[in-house]
Amino acid sequence: MNSMEAKTKKRSLLDEEKFYEGKRSKQDDWKLVQKKYGDGVAWSRGAMIGKGSFGCVFLANLKKPKSKYSSYPPIMAVKSAEVSASSSIQKEKEVMDNIRGCPNVIKCFGDEITNREDGQMVYNLLLEYGSGGTLADLIKKSGTKGLPEMEARRYTRSILLGLTHIHKKGYVHCDLKPENILLINNSSDGFTAKIGDLGLTKRAKQSKKNKLGPYWRGTPMYLSPEAVIDGVQEPPSDVWAVGCIVFEMLTGKPLWFSEKDLTVDEILSRISDENELPCYSSSISTDGRSFLKGCLSRKVMCRLTTNMLLDHPFVKGLFEDNVNEVDKLQEEVLDINAITSSPSFSDDDDGSSDDDGELWWSSCSDGSSYGLSSWSEEDVDTIENEESTRFREVQKYPVTLTVSKGI
Repeated sequence: MNSMEAKTKKRSLLDEEKFYEGKRSKQDDWKLVQKKYGDGVAWSRGAMIGKGSFGCVFLANLKKPKSKYSSYPPIMAVKSAEVSASSSIQKEKEVMDNIRGCPNVIKCFGDEITNREDGQMVYNLLLEYGSGGTLADLIKKSGTKGLPEMEARRYTRSILLGLTHIHKKGYVHCDLKPENILLINNSSDGFTAKIGDLGLTKRAKQSKKNKLGPYWRGTPMYLSPEAVIDGVQEPPSDVWAVGCIVFEMLTGKPLWFSEKDLTVDEILSRISDENELPCYSSSISTDGRSFLKGCLSRKVMCRLTTNMLLDHPFVKGLFEDNVNEVDKLQEEVLDINAITSSPSFSDDDDGSSDDDGELWWSSCSDGSSYGLSSWSEEDVDTIENEESTRFREVQKYPVTLTVSKGI
């Protein structure tokens, strides 16, 4: 063996040793985490798969799948935080209880308190596990090309079905983005997209008490103009975020993509600038561009609703909906006033609206203003002149509004 071969062999042994040291280090870290957060009665904590300001997310496996706890799936995702810092996760549990029953929203299997070695209590939220990762992971794998349009259309329809249910239950998600869309294995056609991470969800038509200036929740890149300018986040804001997600699926790039890294202030400035308009790639189909225009209208009244978007050619007719399930979901819809209040939604966070007679949509007459107001004849003339194209899109998908007595 010459000196060159000896050096190569030595380097190989060193690399192999480093690999196993790294593997042992990760295993040691997992053991430390398991000790820190503890196991559940029926499940064992596995590897950490996510981390955020709320806490950490772990894989969890059932200890005895055939026991009386077998109603749990074999693998779950467990979102955990110390009880003293778990208000966000507990609020998410409450929201998920109120909107349960939709196959396009991540399932919640309950919650549980575990104990650390030092006696501290840990709050755990047991959730459906997305074995396919997130939509963000899938887009990243596609490079800068984006997903095939048919695949993007399927995921878009799934997202819209979940979001329609959330809105009907009287909530606004406020943080829709590819990272919060999980892909669940579906034996029939690959993966189904499901909406997850409802920690920032709010009730619709809540006023912002004790807030100085515009206030918004969520991720800057996916915020709507009215959220940035006036701090208004209602169902149309989620629709804007859907448009951002679809744009990203089709192009592989965020809506406000720039070659240089943008600061938060720069992103918010572009969103609030009424002269900044999205550029649609020629590779996107006519139906795709029409769909995006219906989502990404700066003027809220020109933005389509989720029901209207579900009837859009871009997503309509991809597969047959379960009619019985859709009817059941519609029957379960509760009036927002009938949903019981909770300490999780305090006045300091977002109190109930001071004027239940106001509609959640905004005036379309002024692109720089999103305050709640009524239309004048001049507004209508302005709309017809400036937004005739978008209104033709809206007219294709008429919607019937039922106004309650007293509004």
